[in-house]
Amino acid sequence: MLLHALARIGQTLAVLFVVSVASFGLLKLAPGDPVQIMLGSEYSPEAYESLVAEMGLDQPFLVQYAHWALNFVQGDWGTSFVAHTDIFTHAFKEALPVTLTLASFSLAFAILIGVPLGVLSAVKKDTAFDAGAAVFALTGTAFPSFLLGILLIWFFGVKLGLFPVMGYVSPWQDFWTGIYHIILPSLTLSTYFIAMITRLTRATLIEVLEQPYIAAARARGEPNWRVIWVHGVRNIAMPLVTILGLQLGVLLQGTVLTETVFNLPGIGQMLTSAVLGREYAVVQAGVMMTATLFIGVNLLVDLSYPLLDPRLRDRK
Repeated sequence: MLLHALARIGQTLAVLFVVSVASFGLLKLAPGDPVQIMLGSEYSPEAYESLVAEMGLDQPFLVQYAHWALNFVQGDWGTSFVAHTDIFTHAFKEALPVTLTLASFSLAFAILIGVPLGVLSAVKKDTAFDAGAAVFALTGTAFPSFLLGILLIWFFGVKLGLFPVMGYVSPWQDFWTGIYHIILPSLTLSTYFIAMITRLTRATLIEVLEQPYIAAARARGEPNWRVIWVHGVRNIAMPLVTILGLQLGVLLQGTVLTETVFNLPGIGQMLTSAVLGREYAVVQAGVMMTATLFIGVNLLVDLSYPLLDPRLRDRK
């Protein structure tokens, strides 16, 4: 178990290294000159060369990368030349909590709604309820999140006036106000995952309920709810955790659109503004944060397998 965990951690660090090199190199090839943007439309050649030397852009690529990587791991992510703020403070302490809150609530909605819906669909197989759940699942996975967000804003925010249409309040500062502001964005982002979890839960549970140990549980006279929720649902945990880990990239991608639609000051909106403003240092910080989240969650998913299935623990 320990050797397996250490091996996976080593692989994760190697992947993060490759991602950092690739993203750093691709941003160097991106159009636009950050030095020119910082100096404005009027500047002298001497001022340009001086700023290039000050930023270390005249150094070889490997030297620039080593300098950036050393500063990055120490928390020195540079300064935004548009907002004139420290990138680490803005990204890690201000934008990241917003994105994590949105992603956490969206994932919670997806599990709390998708799993029961999938279970009921499997239990009521080939009924009208099952057909309706199938239609919802297909529609939810195909419907664009940004369009859904606009429709939710129009109906629940503008038409009915039930929820705020934009803005963010941290649940850690004011819990109920924060929940009130995060409901519509979370529903927008979670709809795709509710539909996906519903389909996965239904398909997996139908297969599980046909296994011999389910028939044995029924023969022992155990209640139907216990057969389904204890013996059945427990055995869909591993495929569910696997899919959620693999789909984290889609979740983080969805936060970009959702934060833009609802004007949430998270990583998505930070990256959008940075790309438009050619702030490559901010983009690099955002890319590394999202990559670390994605790879870190997949590491936790892989390490959780022996806990979910004792057979894997014994094998390792």
